[in-house]
Amino acid sequence: MKNFIPDSVSKFDNVYDVLKERGFIEQVTDEEAVRELLGKEKIKFYIGFDPTADCLHIGHFMQVIILMYMQKYGHTPVVLLGGGTGMVGDPSGRQDMRQMMTVNTIDDNCAAFKKLFDQFLDFDDEWKYEGNNGVYAPGHQNREPLPGKAISINNADWLRPLNYVEFVREVGTHFNVNNMLRADCYKQRIGDGLTFFELNYMLMQAYDFTVMARDFGLKMQFGGNDQWSNILAGKDLSRKWCGVDVEGMVFALLTNSEGKKMGKTQKGALWLSPERTSPYEFYQYWRNVGDADVNKCLRFLTFLPMEEVNRLSALEGAEINKAKEVLAYEVTKLVHGEEEARKAQEGARAAFGGGGDAANIPTTEMAAADFDGDGKGLVSLIKELGLVPSNGEGFRTIEQGGLSVNGEKVTNPKMNVTADLFKDGELLIQKGKKKFHKVVIK
Repeated sequence: MKNFIPDSVSKFDNVYDVLKERGFIEQVTDEEAVRELLGKEKIKFYIGFDPTADCLHIGHFMQVIILMYMQKYGHTPVVLLGGGTGMVGDPSGRQDMRQMMTVNTIDDNCAAFKKLFDQFLDFDDEWKYEGNNGVYAPGHQNREPLPGKAISINNADWLRPLNYVEFVREVGTHFNVNNMLRADCYKQRIGDGLTFFELNYMLMQAYDFTVMARDFGLKMQFGGNDQWSNILAGKDLSRKWCGVDVEGMVFALLTNSEGKKMGKTQKGALWLSPERTSPYEFYQYWRNVGDADVNKCLRFLTFLPMEEVNRLSALEGAEINKAKEVLAYEVTKLVHGEEEARKAQEGARAAFGGGGDAANIPTTEMAAADFDGDGKGLVSLIKELGLVPSNGEGFRTIEQGGLSVNGEKVTNPKMNVTADLFKDGELLIQKGKKKFHKVVIK
């Protein structure tokens, strides 16, 4: 059993109260019924993940943490991989239609997702869903999942074999288009041109919920609060089409104090894979969050008891940096392991002059010949290292006094980096107050 969550995380025994205490819950279909259900029974519930990339990012991780809490308290997480819904793409919160992916890409991404889920959840991999061949041929599970284990399923199993005419006759007749267009998941797209292709997404997600409720006793669907309309559609369809009552619950998205989604970096999303976002960069992101965001991040992304969360986030002035160090260490430990978290912390402390191991600062090896003669343009170098996204941004950074080399501020945007600038074969570049990168010549 993966023991990420200590028993001391909460004084409550009902997972509903634990999630509420930490501020996750935004909306529930029936609060009293759901709290009673989660307190009295060990249920199957699901969260869906469309395979829009070959890696999970921090936005997904919020939902993974919910799965982990539910498993900790004895429930059965159903991880739904969107091999079917991913062929259309969720329009929620979008200003444009999602890029269409090939079936092979979708399947490869689903496989990559499952490997990442294996890091955080205990799965019963012998459990299987069998036999669904369309709306008139319900499927079934091969057996009940082992108690307390998660199960994984792919909605390609029932969405890809569908006969479209059968689907719109059996499912489409239960949807009122006027009501659909009032849903938040479509509002933003209507102004920009909602396609009929995207309009199908709500039907597909509602059908997912209904199929699993009908075929193996699923009781609830969870998701981010942008999924509320889709969850309500599934609850409604389950009742109308199959006579099954299910419930739904949605959670806060990870946003900063200004309401903007967290997890965006200069290089793009904050990925959970060390190949996409290094443990050091991952650590630094959380070390540098705004003071006003410390409490929320500690509540959502760590398993520290609420007393400790409140104590740390109440620190003021320079002391709040201690809370940010704890946050960064705890989240990095959870995603990348204790050793990588320690190395990232040591590297950050060394870079900021607070002691620690300078060997853990992000480092790039380059050929000594690159810096012979006139050397290499500094702006080109920092772009190559990923410190800036473009040459223009590099020039602006220098002109605004935001770049230092070996501790000295750079004033000439056309400066070249030559071999004589390296000290013992190393060059330390600092962008702003918090980004460091070491170049080593070989």
